[in-house]
Amino acid sequence: MSTRVDESYQGGVAVTPSDTVNITFPTGTPYGRAIYVDVSGNVSALMADGTTLTFASVAAGVFHKVGVKRINSTGTTATGIKVMY
Repeated sequence: MSTRVDESYQGGVAVTPSDTVNITFPTGTPYGRAIYVDVSGNVSALMADGTTLTFASVAAGVFHKVGVKRINSTGTTATGIKVMY
């Protein structure tokens, strides 16, 4: 029996950036698999491995495949942020 590799997302959550509160996903998954923004800008994220990175000028209307636990308010200027899981 072969295993199917499926890169589709099972759902998504709208995110309010926070410097202390990690994203809670309905399925209990520990991190999201992509971010999407409505309005371009910088995104500061706590990554799945615990590091913090700031992505400059994140393009709007595009799924960016990154594993994130949290979107930080400090350093984030993009708006309309969704995290897909």
